[in-house]
Amino acid sequence: MIVDVHSHAWKYPEHFSPDFIEQSQRARAGVEVDLSVRYEEYLKTVPKDEEVHTIVFGGKAKLSGIWVDDESVAEYVKQKPDSLTGFLSVDPTVDGWQDEMRFGCEELELKGIKLLSMYAGFRPDDSKLDELWQYATDHQLPVLLHTGTTFISQAPLECTLPRHLDAVAIRFPEVKIIMAHLGHPYEGEAIVVARKHENVYTDISALHYRPHQLYHSLMLVQEYGIWDKVLFGTDYPFTTVNATIDGLHRLNDDFAPSQAARLNEEAIDKMIHRDSLSLLGLRS
Repeated sequence: MIVDVHSHAWKYPEHFSPDFIEQSQRARAGVEVDLSVRYEEYLKTVPKDEEVHTIVFGGKAKLSGIWVDDESVAEYVKQKPDSLTGFLSVDPTVDGWQDEMRFGCEELELKGIKLLSMYAGFRPDDSKLDELWQYATDHQLPVLLHTGTTFISQAPLECTLPRHLDAVAIRFPEVKIIMAHLGHPYEGEAIVVARKHENVYTDISALHYRPHQLYHSLMLVQEYGIWDKVLFGTDYPFTTVNATIDGLHRLNDDFAPSQAARLNEEAIDKMIHRDSLSLLGLRS
């Protein structure tokens, strides 16, 4: 089975401001991306001989113009609850986020939290968020955060640095934390934070279409010995399952100058088929 830890559930363009939509054209270096989400279309991008379980979420960030209500995510999951796991989202810069968090977990029964710290303009290690991290600890909710670059001009890069999760993991060591996108272009930070903390992971979503960068990032993963902390993810609808797998399998042929410089193909395959649900405490 493939577990995709990073896929989206939203209504496009309803959940986005016009400014976000305009700026999103920079996401793929000028290639316009259709951000519409359709589960039946997503399933068509899965290898025919594979089953897939998908973690889905929306996102809330008033600063950047994205606001996906958690009810929409819960409705999306109802399409196939045995194959979909939904995460709630909060924007801690907006009053009432604590109530939204409790509602998403306790009423909608969403199983994790997605944070867009850079897009919303807050640092995840701010002591004002201790209530969130304690709630995640008490309710065993994994927390996935966007880490790395963005195409949104008003989103502060300072808020996205993987190093900030080090302080969180020190204070709240029981929370399962996933740093999205391998922290690109701060991959080194993401890798050393994941290596340092037992419950900190990272995913490779939306990286295969920058293949040269991904090759070097995974070589760092290999040299630091943390293949077991890297999770498979796509970032659908920005890209797909098949495209991500194909991109990973092409890296050695395209970039390894010698046998000694090859990425471990067995480790890549294990990552694609990693039981991330069990690692994150999501398998019942």
